[in-house]
Amino acid sequence: MTQNPQNPKVATIKALLAKAEDPAASPEEAEAYFTRAAALMAKYGIEQAMLAEARPETDELTSRSFDIKGKYVPDRAALLFSITHALGAQNVYWNLTDYDNGKRYRKIRVYAHASTLDRIEMLFSTLQLQALNGMAKARPMYGESVTAYRKSWMAGFSSTVRKRLAEAEESAIQEAKQQAGGASTELVLVKREAAVERFFKQAHPKVKTAPRRRLTGNGWRDGRAAGERADIGGRQIGRTRKALAV
Repeated sequence: MTQNPQNPKVATIKALLAKAEDPAASPEEAEAYFTRAAALMAKYGIEQAMLAEARPETDELTSRSFDIKGKYVPDRAALLFSITHALGAQNVYWNLTDYDNGKRYRKIRVYAHASTLDRIEMLFSTLQLQALNGMAKARPMYGESVTAYRKSWMAGFSSTVRKRLAEAEESAIQEAKQQAGGASTELVLVKREAAVERFFKQAHPKVKTAPRRRLTGNGWRDGRAAGERADIGGRQIGRTRKALAV
């Protein structure tokens, strides 16, 4: 993470994510590693938020670009949107052409505080790998389009990931409130989210909401089940933003 690569909590999170990604790990082991990593990430985010309240220069508002290329571009992009929304970030995307090979890809720019962007980058890296591996192993019903099944599988996975990441965030907030003996933590986070929204609107005042995707495959339930096995959370207030396109 760019804020403090020597932070022992960050090192622990990275080690847990690496164990969760290991093909040798059982589903139960991967679930346990990811649960611990998600909880630590949420606590780290609150720590950075409280530190930045007193010292804004420690965690400034900024943006970061992600180029989604290769197979299942819209589906992997949707996973990134799920992560960014659960963590209170804002994003916009462009559909572009790679002129080296003539293939379409998606450029996504995410707006948030630097520590949040670091968490998003780590989560997207590991969850994207987990999703692609899980999708490849899943099997559609006889006669169903494999592509349609896999796209709906990814949608189910992304939906569950969003809910569970949000729950990890909410649990960390409630724990911090109890330790602080008041609602100051929640107020700081609401203030930060409002600042992100203002920052985003200044950069993209005329952005429009992207249309809802229409999927026909029957992989949603299997994808949701895979997302449940990632075991990373549940519900968070105020996380209803849609992906935006320009």
